Amino acid sequence: MLTRRRFVGYSALSSSMLAYPSLLHSAFGQTSSAQRPIRLAILGSTYRRGSDMQTIADRFLTGFPYEGGWHMPNVKVASVYVDERIRKASAASNEFELAVTGRARRRQQGPPAQGPAAPADPKRAPDERWEPIAPSSEEQGLTNDLSPERARQFAFRLCHNIPEALRCGGDRIAVDAVLTIVEQCNDFPYATNDKAQVLLPQYDFFEQCAQVFETEKHSVPYFNHKQLSFSFSEAEAMVKAAERLKFPLMAGSSMPVTWRLPDVDVPLGARVQEAVMVGVGGLGTMDFDALEALQCMLERRKGGETGVKSVQFLQGDDVWAAGQAGRWSKELLSSALSRSDTPMGLTMLDGRNQDLVGDGVLPQLVKDPAAYCIEYTDGTKGTLLMLNGAIHDFNISARLAGQEMVSTQFFMPPTPNETYSACLAAKIEQLYEERKAPYPVQRTLLTTGLLEAFLNSRHRLNQRLETPHLAVNYQPPTESQYARS
Repeated sequence: MLTRRRFVGYSALSSSMLAYPSLLHSAFGQTSSAQRPIRLAILGSTYRRGSDMQTIADRFLTGFPYEGGWHMPNVKVASVYVDERIRKASAASNEFELAVTGRARRRQQGPPAQGPAAPADPKRAPDERWEPIAPSSEEQGLTNDLSPERARQFAFRLCHNIPEALRCGGDRIAVDAVLTIVEQCNDFPYATNDKAQVLLPQYDFFEQCAQVFETEKHSVPYFNHKQLSFSFSEAEAMVKAAERLKFPLMAGSSMPVTWRLPDVDVPLGARVQEAVMVGVGGLGTMDFDALEALQCMLERRKGGETGVKSVQFLQGDDVWAAGQAGRWSKELLSSALSRSDTPMGLTMLDGRNQDLVGDGVLPQLVKDPAAYCIEYTDGTKGTLLMLNGAIHDFNISARLAGQEMVSTQFFMPPTPNETYSACLAAKIEQLYEERKAPYPVQRTLLTTGLLEAFLNSRHRLNQRLETPHLAVNYQPPTESQYARS
């Protein structure tokens, strides 16, 4: 609760910071708790404005809104490693690559004062050389690396490799926890394979940390943002390594822990017959988050999670045909859409309410629908429908045996605050403080495998695939873990 005393204090502090910017570090930057802070190493791909790394890492530098107040974690960011920054620096000296990729321009003033000459080009005069083009102001705004400025402002070590980040330049582990945020980069994107998977190096980051842990016989809690890897076998290896080395591993996205509208969950031990999740986004982007949201509710069914028997990816008209054939429930779809705050169609045109399912307008609004059909080992059915053009939010409805349907919206506040990531930051801090994950990593292991299986189905012309390797068993936490205040 924001009391009058806190309001006056915040107001005075804000005025002081405007007059003296250096106060920002001591006021909201890092922690000033009398209790020894948790020393954190943050490892990520790209620290640009709007990146996942910037959104989440900044929570541990400046704090975040939490339960009606401003929460400053008892965390001191000790070191940061930015993969794109290192790869970019390594590539910058290669003038030939810069020339080939078009990131160069002619220089007419003779050879450079130092450095090797560029490869000869018969189309150019002998005195012409290549040098990098400076990014435009627009490019700088979109891809500018924030890590050097953050390092100066918040006094953490900016590292050249992952072992250095764990040891903070010394010869022993000097941090109490690790946070990894691996995502696609703008300037130096990671490769993709023929299944359209981005080959993100989550496993490589983890393996380097695990090697340091094993060498030094000392390990610390580890959080991996979003999917564990693009490969289920690599994800399995990560979970097994954490068990062998006895350190808590947690992973996943913000959607399972954000607020719900209304505040409901599947009752623990309920008999769930079917669920339909509705969302938006492209392949390999927000579909992972939506699958995790679906999973965090279905794992609470009677018997807990026992794994997935088969999957099938559907596109285009096959999605609507599957609905007609009863592969997914139109009733559950209508229930899920009733929780949406962003219906398109006539609602956007003239404000009237519209039954998107009953009026049959979805095929007109959604030009390229996708369905992620899941058959669980215990017979439960789950379907994720990605309906770009119909809504802009994420909603679910589940049918329980002998009970009414349970439906809700996973609330995702917009940019720039994206306060759903604050819900995740609070869970990450809990992991570090208690050295125990508030929910099992097996949820993200299964969801990682599901996403890979759907990409395999799509690559094989939308075949139904048996998935015996996804026999992932685990019990959910007794208490629901999503935000309520």
